[in-house]
Amino acid sequence: MKIVDVCAFYTPTGGGVRTYIDRKLVALADRGHEIVVIAPGEEDREERRGPNARVRWQRSPRFPLDRSYRYFADRDALHAMLDEEDADVVEVSSPWRSASMVADWRTRSGSRARLSLIAHADPLSAYAYRWFGNVASTHAIDRAFDWYWRHLRRLDAQFDHIVSASESLTQRLREGGLRKVTTDPMGVEPGQFSPRLRDPTLRREMLALCGLGEDALLLIGVGRHAPEKRWDMVAQAAAIAGTQAPVGLLIIGGGSRQRRVIEAIGDNPHVRLLEPVRDRGAVARLMASADALIHGCEAETFCFVAAEAIASGLTLIAPDRGGAADLACANDGALYRSGDAQDAAEAILAVARTITASVQRRRPVRTMDDHFDALLALYGAAPAIDHTRRYQQGTGR
Repeated sequence: MKIVDVCAFYTPTGGGVRTYIDRKLVALADRGHEIVVIAPGEEDREERRGPNARVRWQRSPRFPLDRSYRYFADRDALHAMLDEEDADVVEVSSPWRSASMVADWRTRSGSRARLSLIAHADPLSAYAYRWFGNVASTHAIDRAFDWYWRHLRRLDAQFDHIVSASESLTQRLREGGLRKVTTDPMGVEPGQFSPRLRDPTLRREMLALCGLGEDALLLIGVGRHAPEKRWDMVAQAAAIAGTQAPVGLLIIGGGSRQRRVIEAIGDNPHVRLLEPVRDRGAVARLMASADALIHGCEAETFCFVAAEAIASGLTLIAPDRGGAADLACANDGALYRSGDAQDAAEAILAVARTITASVQRRRPVRTMDDHFDALLALYGAAPAIDHTRRYQQGTGR
């Protein structure tokens, strides 16, 4: 089978989506399929990632709201690439312009390729709910943004599959009128994250960086500095909790919007920013050597970093909405009201009181390869594989 993934979120400097796509290129090719990723890039070029795996970059402008990303602007050029590839399945990872372009391509070309929308993004949670959540309920916001739900319902009619990464997102999409939604949680890189990587010396060094001793709670946060990640709120929560218990926080990530985070940290010596760590092995060691992971974003469709933390044996502290919440609920994590620094601080303190009982706990974890096997089964390329029981015991519902 030949699969083309039109991935607007794939970028060399990206986070979870880049990790997902890089693994996908290996896993699908290893299973005997041909996989081609089409992504917006600085120039038109092609990369070979193995005998059956390629990345085709289409020259594209930068996305104005986040210049680390680009967006597909040339409909004809994208259609030409899809004509050339002549795939059995075309996947799209963005619900916006690229999804409409691909739907138009199938109508224009008469292709028999099946279309699959992979829900890597939840724009209403990332923007509308965050902007207006303090003054209106999600139901009221959904009514105000009914044009977006109408757009999704059109895509639902044009696509063969809508693949959601969490049950909470699946429920919202179905409540919004979509009928072709299936849940296929994404999982972690196989063999990468483990509590066996915990290093007491590294933990002491990280706490010393935060000006604290070994008896403190060591929190870690991982992700780019974008507004929806709410690192300023997370830093405030750690500071509030730190008035009642020794709490250190390391935030690993980068981006152009660090000012609010830096301002929120202020003179607090117990919260530190670290540059992005590109070495996945180093990330796994850092994560396993912390005590808990705290996440601030309620707009995650799955939340790779939360799943990685669980695979590393950490307790998860997460907002009460989105993919991170699903993972926390299924793995004895702690939830707080989304965007509420005081409530997040209470969750941190609750974890601090119980951390010795939960740190380094080994849990069954769904891997990305489990996700890809289920995806191929959905496309009819492999026998159906029942991962439900394993997943219920591991990283989700």
